[in-house]
Amino acid sequence: MEIEAFSELFPLFNTASPETLQWLLSVAVEHSYPQERAVLMEDAWGNAVYFIVSGWVKVRRLAGESAATLAVMGRGDFFGEMAILDESPRSTDVVALCKVELLSISAQRFIQTLFKDPQLHHRMLQLMVQRLRYSNLRFQLRDRPPAVKLAKTLVLLADQYGQITDQGKEILLISYNDLAQISDIRIEETQKIIEKLADKGWIHIDKARHSLSLVNLRQLTHLAGRV
Repeated sequence: MEIEAFSELFPLFNTASPETLQWLLSVAVEHSYPQERAVLMEDAWGNAVYFIVSGWVKVRRLAGESAATLAVMGRGDFFGEMAILDESPRSTDVVALCKVELLSISAQRFIQTLFKDPQLHHRMLQLMVQRLRYSNLRFQLRDRPPAVKLAKTLVLLADQYGQITDQGKEILLISYNDLAQISDIRIEETQKIIEKLADKGWIHIDKARHSLSLVNLRQLTHLAGRV
């Protein structure tokens, strides 16, 4: 991958120096995982940061025989940074929702780079604060109607990871179970709302492409804005 493409793909690096980008690319390791493969296992010690080149993953927490999906992440995002920054075992695991291409950078090299490049260090802090705000937003939505919660989830996923197509902003067709858990609503509510949004023409589901397109983003954003 070229330096410019690397910087454009990952917002974390859009303020990093060319020297930093060149160094990171030289030490990055490529990975490919099929659908449903665990990328990181819960309680494994953090030894690398992972960057999503293509595909989607879900972050989940295991509790006995059950698993709760905490977040869904797509192209251009990264994970694994918390475990290496506080030098503790991971509290979650990460599973591929489709075929995923990743780059990993070892914990030691990534931390060294953060200290050497103040711009990268500052950008890292900005993105971590942004993630905290998303977590706070979910708390603020706890008493909102299910349709508002789900619309907010779809809009946020489209804003962060959506690809523009003729149908609108396209994201992965995420399972009802995962959508329900990250939206904090019931599976039955999720299915009914998705079907209603499709009937209205606000979203378009393409099962062959395993995608969901936000056709009427304006209406969905308006619905999601009732916070």
